[in-house]
Amino acid sequence: HTHYTFFPKSIPKGAPPGGPFAIDLNALKREFLQLQAQAHPDMHGHINKKKAEALSARINEAYKTLQDPLKRAQYLLSLRGIDVAEDERLKVEDPELLMTVLETREEIEAAQTEDEIDAMREINEQRVEESVGILTNAFEEGDIEGAKNEAVKLRYWINIRESLHAWEKGKPVVLIH
Repeated sequence: HTHYTFFPKSIPKGAPPGGPFAIDLNALKREFLQLQAQAHPDMHGHINKKKAEALSARINEAYKTLQDPLKRAQYLLSLRGIDVAEDERLKVEDPELLMTVLETREEIEAAQTEDEIDAMREINEQRVEESVGILTNAFEEGDIEGAKNEAVKLRYWINIRESLHAWEKGKPVVLIH
């Protein structure tokens, strides 16, 4: 049982490479809400309440994972024994990427106005979109090494997104890798 098997309507072909990496998030949400209504513990008698709670928790976890491209990529890699989220060896091996991340962090710290931050957000969202596109192709082509490397990159872009979201003038920027 994988996260994908909970959503046969919105992800009929299952996980990549058999199915697409990209998911129709609106269809996924509709199916999630239907599943949650069916699995809700209050809809079941006392005896089945624990089972319903466990099923509801699994459906929630599957939905949260699949709706987020980074979590989805990390999950797909974990199914293949690769832990991108925790594996310290999977930090940046790309010096150019590391330089971009460090420069962006400095720019965020030096920013004086919301307009500067908005411009950086726009650039970073393009990075996120590009990264998700590369991940999509890698998974659909069965390029696990490429997917692993891109998932590490995407994690950096998501962390920058969070730093930009939390920005306050003059406050230090903490990037979590």
